[in-house]
Amino acid sequence: MLHCMSLVVVQLGADKMTNVMLPIAGAIGRHIARWPRLAIALVAAGSISAAPLRAAERYDADPALVAAAKKEGEIVWYTTLIVDQIVRPLIRAFRSQVAAIDIKYIRADSLALAVKLINEGRAGRIEADIWHLTDGMRALVEAGVVAEFDLPGAKGLAATVVDPGKRWVATNLSRRSLAYNTHIISEAQAPRSFQDLLDPRWKGKFAWNPNSMAGAWGFIGTVLTSQGEDKGMAYLRELAKQNITPVPVAARAVLDRVIAGEYPMGLEMTSTHVAISAARGAPVRWVAIEPVSETLQVGGITKGAPHPNAAKLFLDFMVSPAGQKVFRDAVYLPVRQEVRQDIPASSGELKPNAVVFSPEDVDANSRRWAKIYDELFR
Repeated sequence: MLHCMSLVVVQLGADKMTNVMLPIAGAIGRHIARWPRLAIALVAAGSISAAPLRAAERYDADPALVAAAKKEGEIVWYTTLIVDQIVRPLIRAFRSQVAAIDIKYIRADSLALAVKLINEGRAGRIEADIWHLTDGMRALVEAGVVAEFDLPGAKGLAATVVDPGKRWVATNLSRRSLAYNTHIISEAQAPRSFQDLLDPRWKGKFAWNPNSMAGAWGFIGTVLTSQGEDKGMAYLRELAKQNITPVPVAARAVLDRVIAGEYPMGLEMTSTHVAISAARGAPVRWVAIEPVSETLQVGGITKGAPHPNAAKLFLDFMVSPAGQKVFRDAVYLPVRQEVRQDIPASSGELKPNAVVFSPEDVDANSRRWAKIYDELFR
């Protein structure tokens, strides 16, 4: 059993946030600094048993790394991954083979976790050993909180999912497009193309996260990348007339509100989240409006991590065939081609065309996409 940690809520005042983030390039400082208060729920992984998953594949770890990791005995993991869907299954699978290592986790959005990592680094109080993000990589690198590492388990991965600078490795892919509530919109009515989104009957019917790649920034980036600057901007100006509702919560939470009927449709909804909810009977369906957005969910190790060997071992497990099958079985898109399988039919997805954004793409362009959002959609 893992040790149980209490629920902790950390709130950073706007004055402290501004002081921390102003020197940082990119969209993180500009957008998080304007939030009046930031609350991050720090949730521990208490009461997770070490029972093996069904037909778990053997993880062939480096014995020397395992020995060093067991001496440290603990991992603190900051992640954007959904707790019940994949965090707990990963922990159970890992502990079934390396049982002496406890894992505590903190779940929040990418930008919130980036701020926390940078704050801790600057204060000299490093807590996280390992982290998962889709946004904010450049800010972490510039703040000096990212360690370089090599993973034995990364052998065989495509070059596009491994940082040549050895600062991150992708563990899974996030694929996003439109989701709709099937109690409100029929399959025949649902939009199927970018042009369909401009239909006047859908005015005021969409919601998205305004401050994230899993929201407005990702949608804007996909449109501009796929349609070109002039045509893309013309399209976005027309879309802005649809009065999309900004919902500044995690994309998963936006989807939950679509399922509840608060909004008929959500833009930039993650296909795996929809597939899992639909399989449980939720009135929701995912539509691949092509090209869809695709980002890499990347993991890394904190510079000065209290448990660096345990962190390396856990990250190595995630990208190994054994760990990748845990992602696959949880209906997440693994980065290993030989492990990847189709999303269930309930998601409405086949194999859509996608615009793929690396962490470097996000860092290089998200500031501009955020500015376009401010100019057109606020």
